[in-house]
Parts: sequence; C-alpha cells; structure tokens
Amino acid sequence: MNEYEILLMLDPELAEERQTEIVTRTHELVEKGGGSWLSHDVWGRRRLAYEIDHKSDGSYHLLQFDAQPATLDEITRVLKITDGVMRHMATRRVKGGTRAAPPPLPPAEERPRYEREERRPPAQPAEEAPDDAETAEAESAEAEEAVEGYAASTESEASEATPKEEA
Repeated sequence: MNEYEILLMLDPELAEERQTEIVTRTHELVEKGGGSWLSHDVWGRRRLAYEIDHKSDGSYHLLQFDAQPATLDEITRVLKITDGVMRHMATRRVKGGTRAAPPPLPPAEERPRYEREERRPPAQPAEEAPDDAETAEAESAEAEEAVEGYAASTESEASEATPKEEA
C-alpha cells in the first residue's frame, strides 16, 4: 500500500451535491480497490492564477488515502472523464507529513503591487499650450536663422574641402 493524496479542482459553478458525488465516487473506488480512506479536506473556492475554460475560480478538495498503484490508476482514469473536474493531481504523501489548506490571499489592497490585477486606463494626450502668435513667430524666426547658419557653414566647409584646379 502506498500513501497518496489527490488535489481536486472542481468547477465552482457545480452544485454542492455534485461535488459531494464526485468525492464519494472517489472514496468508493479507494475502498473497492482494497485501500483505506484517510481524510477529505475542503479548501473551498480559490482564485486561479489563470483562467481555465473561461473560469477564474475553482473549488478545491484534498483527498488523502492509502491504496495500490492500480487503484490510483483507476481513480485517475475516472477523474479524467468526469464532468465538473477541471484539474486533478495525484501525488505520494510524505510519511508523517500533514497537509493543511494554504491561507487565502489577502484582499487586493494588502497584496504587493505586482500581484494586483490593476488595469491602467490608456494614457490621455498631453494638453497643448494655448497658441500664442508672438511665441510662434519668434520660434519660427529662430528656426530659420539656425537653418541659414547651418547652410552657410556647410557651404564654406564644402568649398574648403574640394581642391581647386589650377589652369
């Protein structure tokens, strides 16, 4: 006999009766295979790290039992084809280890910023300063002077750079 635990993630929209039905079916499979049922911990509804089948929550159940490997294979096969089971994971338990539900996440305000699901609104265009005719004319005059000065300096550099042919 091996010690196993299965973490079941069930559809949160399932009725309580259907969730109980799935756990009861697993319990029956363990006992039918000659194993012994140890515990069933309901962890409750938890938020998922990413959506599965367009659902952002899951209902978690931790099942602990002793069974033969063939029994675990049958349980896994049944859970794969059972409607309402979003995910399941079977692992061998550590001998003498206990497993308690992790604490629920704190509200969004208390969590670090990188864990919050904030959506920032798109950036608003910067407000433009009111048009001032005098400022605009002064800026354009400065720009023209700069262009003329640059053009004059490049012309003189170009004439110095080309050698003149003597006849």
